[in-house]
Amino acid sequence: MTQIENATKGIITTEVELVAKAEGISPKIISNNIATGRVVILKNNSRENVIPIGIGEGLKIKVNANIGTSLESSSNEEELEKVKIIESTGADALMDLSTGQNIDITREKILAASNLPLGTVPMYQAGKEAIDEKNDIATLSVEKIFSDIEKHCKSGVDFITVHCGVTRFVVSQVEKHRRTTGIVSRGGSMLAAWMKATGNENPLYEYYDRLLEIAHTYDVTLSLGDGLRPGCGNDAGDQPQVAETIILGELVKRARKSGVQAMIEGPGHVPIHKIESIIKSIKMLTDYAPLYVLGPLVTDIAPGYDHITSAIGGAMAGMYGADFLCYVTPAEHLNLPNVKDVREGIIAAKIAAHTVDIANGHIDSIQQDKLMSEARYSLDWQKQREYAIDKCVFNDIDKGNPCTMCGNYCSMKIYKNYF
Repeated sequence: MTQIENATKGIITTEVELVAKAEGISPKIISNNIATGRVVILKNNSRENVIPIGIGEGLKIKVNANIGTSLESSSNEEELEKVKIIESTGADALMDLSTGQNIDITREKILAASNLPLGTVPMYQAGKEAIDEKNDIATLSVEKIFSDIEKHCKSGVDFITVHCGVTRFVVSQVEKHRRTTGIVSRGGSMLAAWMKATGNENPLYEYYDRLLEIAHTYDVTLSLGDGLRPGCGNDAGDQPQVAETIILGELVKRARKSGVQAMIEGPGHVPIHKIESIIKSIKMLTDYAPLYVLGPLVTDIAPGYDHITSAIGGAMAGMYGADFLCYVTPAEHLNLPNVKDVREGIIAAKIAAHTVDIANGHIDSIQQDKLMSEARYSLDWQKQREYAIDKCVFNDIDKGNPCTMCGNYCSMKIYKNYF
């Protein structure tokens, strides 16, 4: 049985117990929220070397890191080096978005190298191979799409992004309401182009029951992708985005009824003043399913610093209901991220997530800040390093003394001498 089916019958699974222990929450509460679809646990039932994580209502905000090869750059060796950085820096999950050579081999190596939940986008592989072989996305067959989905699930991935809401009607809205940046989702653009060329409906929507059967077999969580997410602030909250979200709300309910876990993917670019209304409307339209957001980026003019624009948006989104933050690296909009970019992206996203956890009243997050403050007051550099999100910044500090900003004129040192 799947996690939803067990939860519906009141059965507390091992995965629920592990998540409850990590979160400091009653297993029964988590199980009840899984039964209603407001929490998902990322774990393929055929994968043994994975630490299951919970995402959703009442849980800490989680952080995902994307990696993956491309034809233009990177290699399996470099991606595996990124996996090490992802684990050591404290991300909760990762996604392999490879479009380079030997995608299957890359995925297998990542699965073997990490115990974090792994997500993929099977459409990337299906679309890439159709374009490489025939130079035409229209040659992609429905069977190829579903065979790649099953192959990814069978290999052990824990969640898959599927752009089921990019229907012919939704694509017609893009054409009707001219967008500044069109369709920026790679999977969404592939499916939209395929539908435009063939005149057929999106197979992931038309044959959604087939997708549910595959996901049910492996208890793989469906991450219902936002193929019409805004690619710039000007497109945020427009009619194509809302039209897709309404369809995703329908599909998440069908998944739950079939015993399949599902979460919703959210917008990528949203001006800060629109975040509250957009996040709250997505949650409402999708029956409060766990929400996985890319960013969102609050401005479009900061290439090289989009880990910062993303952290600002991610913190705001988390305050209003987002549950899972996908990191954005400094390389966003510039190039494939390197190891340094990956590390900086994770740190920025973890800062955003932690600030939301404090606001949401998670005791250990609040305590971590308090302990850091006490260590700072005591000039205890070792403990400051212990409580810091990024411990490496303390490597070159002259421990035991005030920092070089103030030296002997340190406010805390002066205060303690007289009080």
